[in-house]
Amino acid sequence: MTAPDRPFSARRAPWRCARAIAVGLVATALLGLGAGSVRAQDRRPEEIGSTDLWITPEVRGAVDQGLRYLAESQHPDGFWSQDVGFKLNTDYRVIASDAPHIGVSALCLMSFLAGGHLPGRGPYGEVLERGLGYILSKVPENGVITDKGTRMYSHAFATLLLAEAYGMTQRTDVRRALQSAVNIIVDSQNREGGWRYKPFARESDMSITVCQVLALRSARNVGIAVPARTVRDAERYVRRSAVPQGDLARTFHSYAPYNEGGAFRYQLRGHSRATFPLTAAGVTTLHAAGIYDDPIIDDAFDYLDGQMLDFNRHYIGHYFFYYGHYYAVQAYYTAGGRRFETYFPRLRDLLIRAQQSNGAWPCHTGPGEAFSTAVATLILQIPYQYLPIFQR
Repeated sequence: MTAPDRPFSARRAPWRCARAIAVGLVATALLGLGAGSVRAQDRRPEEIGSTDLWITPEVRGAVDQGLRYLAESQHPDGFWSQDVGFKLNTDYRVIASDAPHIGVSALCLMSFLAGGHLPGRGPYGEVLERGLGYILSKVPENGVITDKGTRMYSHAFATLLLAEAYGMTQRTDVRRALQSAVNIIVDSQNREGGWRYKPFARESDMSITVCQVLALRSARNVGIAVPARTVRDAERYVRRSAVPQGDLARTFHSYAPYNEGGAFRYQLRGHSRATFPLTAAGVTTLHAAGIYDDPIIDDAFDYLDGQMLDFNRHYIGHYFFYYGHYYAVQAYYTAGGRRFETYFPRLRDLLIRAQQSNGAWPCHTGPGEAFSTAVATLILQIPYQYLPIFQR
């Protein structure tokens, strides 16, 4: 892989070494906060307020139950079994039922890291050790991390997990696997500037692209070389995906003319759909590329604010809800200000109400409840500020 001609930090992005997690400098920012016109690195920590303001006793209890559920449902070999499949309109097409799931396993492990738990230490040290061992066992010579037919979504989540784990452990075997996984992401970026379900695909889509860019950012945080051109091309792809005012696009529900502006499309070609999750993904990708002060981001936040209540009402318990807010929380958290102050308490309270008695969150459409529980606990633990990738 070629060395970067300019590092990510040259874009004034807030890159910090993941070793900072050891001294508590990190920030789990799945929560996108708000003021898109303010640069993330110029914000002060006190703008969010103390951790206790956001991590209430109810949040602590919900997270504790969720992590216990995940620990108890982990397979002895380190993975979490879920339905491996892919999105099909608003449904989920299963290709391997109740099978080891690379992507979900990586998200589950991230949820423990988000609470400050470390491999080999504390009550969940063995959970993390077994899980990391499973991920490492699925990194082949060609670098594509997959199991039971999982796609580039899962590869990216696994790469992200490896980067965060390497920053905490400095293990050489983790670094080797991470470098191999990063090489595949960089090499398989296509001419559009994005990525698709499989490596080296000609087309791109927003939902895959955001995963790869976040994985690259995390890898760059811990010293892995990432070409600046890769990031610039991804940024260009996202900008081209923005829906102009009055243009035609479709939502989940219809093909009617889309006249609001501010949203991002699934794909560049045709009148591809523009939705809450895709728009959150677009903003998060731009933030990850070091773009914070831009009218396109302000318009996107206006769209997200206007769509959120309807989106939550239609999709609570659906995998759209979880991956939509996985990116929305990062976007709002990075933006900060009143947007986050409005967004997070509402989502926090909604998640707490939705949790089931066994500690899991419902997932009536999607991979399964390990997936939904991992994402929910990640979101709720943002204010702990433990994961460098989610730092502002």
